[in-house]
Amino acid sequence: MSFIKLKTALPGPKGLAALERRKNALPNGLAKSTDIVVERAEGALVWDVDGNQLIDFAGGIGMINVGHGNLQVVNAIKDQLDKYIHTCSLVTTMEPYLDLAELLNSITPGNFPKKTLLANSGSEAVENAINVAKYYTKRNAVLCFEAAYHGRTLLTLSLTSKYTLFKKGFGSYVSDIYRVPAPNTYRGIEGMSEDEYVAWCIKKLEEAFISQVDPESLAAIIIEPVQGEGGFLPMPDAYLYKLREICDRYGIVFIVDEIQCGAGRTGKFFAVEHSGVVPDIVVSAKSIGAGMPISAITGKAEILDAPHLGGVGGTYGGSPVACVAAIEAIKIIKSDAFLNRVNEVGEIIRTTLESWKEKYPLIGDVRGIGAMRLVEFVKDRDSKEPDAEATLEIIKDAVAHGLLMIRAGLFSNCIRLLPPIVITDEQLTEGLQVLEDAIARAQEKRAVTIS
Repeated sequence: MSFIKLKTALPGPKGLAALERRKNALPNGLAKSTDIVVERAEGALVWDVDGNQLIDFAGGIGMINVGHGNLQVVNAIKDQLDKYIHTCSLVTTMEPYLDLAELLNSITPGNFPKKTLLANSGSEAVENAINVAKYYTKRNAVLCFEAAYHGRTLLTLSLTSKYTLFKKGFGSYVSDIYRVPAPNTYRGIEGMSEDEYVAWCIKKLEEAFISQVDPESLAAIIIEPVQGEGGFLPMPDAYLYKLREICDRYGIVFIVDEIQCGAGRTGKFFAVEHSGVVPDIVVSAKSIGAGMPISAITGKAEILDAPHLGGVGGTYGGSPVACVAAIEAIKIIKSDAFLNRVNEVGEIIRTTLESWKEKYPLIGDVRGIGAMRLVEFVKDRDSKEPDAEATLEIIKDAVAHGLLMIRAGLFSNCIRLLPPIVITDEQLTEGLQVLEDAIARAQEKRAVTIS
């Protein structure tokens, strides 16, 4: 049974009409990974306005871990809509806000009193985390990492690393932000073992406290335990332990951004749990809301309590409709059955990608944790020169054959695989075959060109 069913070329006539409307109504800077115009979605399947049925490997950039239209989530939203939509947490107390905060406090790493502040987007949550850390420490400086992505507000765009795509033309940026290289074991230093390279990265980190910033002036260090936009780069345990040790030594707030790598995507609810390192603040968004706009910072009560009365909050933060969706999504995600399924999906993807690496010289690396997997494309395996052109070509080919995909990586030469975890084995296998076929065609085209 095929789950991809194409009635028209993609996009079809109705899709083309909608794309023309988009062109005329929306700003040019609002990019799109595909030309698919959605009519409805369920589980891991998407239907476009022309009746084509597609498999989703993008998941809203990791936003739909529990699947499109999850009934448990949808029913909770409907029930809440019948009660009230929003009264604002700055005006009244809403129990769904309390329920979600208590749930996040209970599952976030750390055996200490915790509190949670809710907002709407990942960017807003990161901004809140940094602001709270500054208030708590009475310091201004922040340390972040190359290839990081933390958002598009002024502060979070200042933290984000990919300059040309995200930052070009939008400066100037927030001051007192310092950036050091994040470990990238695929692009490490020639002649070094992985352990030697990580040790070298730790040494460069320590040197930054001499050449760039006094650690005693740092309010926060913020890192993604697995970089998302940067190319699904897992941070080595030794590196995370070193950051924790530095934060303890100098009184720095250690913040982990779990917006894309959290919510069960790696096989644990939070990716940082793989290392055993306990941060001071965890930032959550995307899949905790199952498609609803909600984000959170959860951390040590003494840190979150630091700002003065009225110093934090927002009109829409903690929308009860979004809260009840998040509560149901989190209940699903934290279950053993769901996390076991994450590992099953991840293993199918891992073994398939590893086999591709043996067959296609275009593929420089395959990596990830759990069901957060990625393929990196290069022009030459020895030089590791990024091949962004092939990556875009493969995505367009795969989308044309019914597979939703999106790029990643500092050099835009990677394809990220973020299918909803509710995807069936049959849907996953079919989607992987579509992607492999696109890679094979791109590889063959390059072989012909070379010959």
